[in-house]
Amino acid sequence: MFIENGYASTTIAAVARHAGVSADTIYTGFGSKIALLKDVLSVVVGGDAEEIDFLDREAPQAMRIETDQRRQLTMFAHWIAEQLEQIRPLDDVLVSAAAVDAAAADLRSEAQNQQRRQAMITVVRWVAACGELRTGLSTDDAGAIVWTLTSPEVHRMLRDDSGWSRDRYQEWLCRTLIDSLLPAA
Repeated sequence: MFIENGYASTTIAAVARHAGVSADTIYTGFGSKIALLKDVLSVVVGGDAEEIDFLDREAPQAMRIETDQRRQLTMFAHWIAEQLEQIRPLDDVLVSAAAVDAAAADLRSEAQNQQRRQAMITVVRWVAACGELRTGLSTDDAGAIVWTLTSPEVHRMLRDDSGWSRDRYQEWLCRTLIDSLLPAA
């Protein structure tokens, strides 16, 4: 969450130093490092501290009510690319923490493998409600494709490892989602 001596740190002490408060204040407010990470993850995903489900927010709902599938996927690619720009730094911290902390591993698994995966299946259902998917492609398989293409790992490989710009990633994601999910135009 914070860079100290060139390394990402998630210690309560690092958070307290950054906030200018004591570690006891952080423990009193959150109870544990995992509770703090959960709250930070919730704010990063939602963009604020409101307790509104991820898919009930304005951008996903605008995508849901759009009736043109290609436009839906274009809207989705734009929205999820922006989300990944916000989420990725925290996900990187969770990946590091998960290597040594079972509770952090459980938190990341829940966020990535359960919540996000189910959200991607819901998004595919919205698209499928407006027309056919590619021949032979089930909603679950399409959801798995979207979950994979929009993963922090793929984002990291293309944005960081391959040096792609935000715009190039977003354009690739849009084109790839349309080509993977929808019948040829």
